[in-house]
Amino acid sequence: MTVDLLCMGEPMLEFNQLPLQPNGSRHYLEGHGGDTSNAAVAAARHGAPDGIKVGMIAGLGRDMPGDSFMALWTREGIDTSTVIRADRYLTEVYFVTHDREGHHFLHHRANSAAAMFGPEDVPVEAIGHARMLYLSGISQGISTIACDATLAAIDAARRQGVKVAYDTNYRPRLWPPARAAAVMRAAMEAVDYALPGIEDVQTLTGMTDPDAMLDYYLKLGPAVVVLKMGEAGAYLATAGARVKIPPYPVQAVDPTGAGDTFRGSFLARILAGDDPGTAARYAAVAAALKCAGYGAVAPIPSPDQVRAAMEGFPP
Repeated sequence: MTVDLLCMGEPMLEFNQLPLQPNGSRHYLEGHGGDTSNAAVAAARHGAPDGIKVGMIAGLGRDMPGDSFMALWTREGIDTSTVIRADRYLTEVYFVTHDREGHHFLHHRANSAAAMFGPEDVPVEAIGHARMLYLSGISQGISTIACDATLAAIDAARRQGVKVAYDTNYRPRLWPPARAAAVMRAAMEAVDYALPGIEDVQTLTGMTDPDAMLDYYLKLGPAVVVLKMGEAGAYLATAGARVKIPPYPVQAVDPTGAGDTFRGSFLARILAGDDPGTAARYAAVAAALKCAGYGAVAPIPSPDQVRAAMEGFPP
């Protein structure tokens, strides 16, 4: 199937810590994670009303977590023809815990199917038939071979006239900031939509001023830059305009995957024809509503929920 958006990256089965039970026991909610998979689900849900088709490029093990992802993507209408199932490697898992300082992650991803997904696995022809390719810095940090695969995919997209969207999503446990900064700069020079997080930019460049950050990325080449600022909202820039997107108020219980929901819904709305400002406002509301439930995927809201909430959201 030809798709509009191909999301490339690392799926991870999620075990999210629930509040302590009255008897003192600790329970975990099984779900799905992995930044690009989360974004693919968000894109599929929020692009569906306009016929936007989404696909995944990923490596999965032939195991229970891998089967679970295939079932998830099928339910969400996400094309899996560019997913590779490996007999030799396992699908990743991770745990989310919560305390007064926020939420914390424990990942098990070494030598996983995603980490061993290499340049030879990149579906060049399928990328050429898409309208946009989306990937992130996590996929570049999990292994050298996976990093090479992302660069090969970006090159395939550029050669075939396919738009590219990229999120930094820097994880210090994966790789040192100097290497990450160099690789991410090279990626940013070849993308159309840059979606960095403000904390990532502070770590990777030393910058603290949001306008300077936007200047930096625009000069690298992207036509649209959306600086995600967490509870402060987002800041969008093009060559001719800048607009601050305020945060949408919500009673948050779990922010896991909020940024992924923002990215996926933003890209879906761009592909559906929205201008960047409208798409970013929509994405900010979708990301906030996601935080009202536990898990990275299950609480992603429906388009109807977002549209209803946007009626009271300032332009």
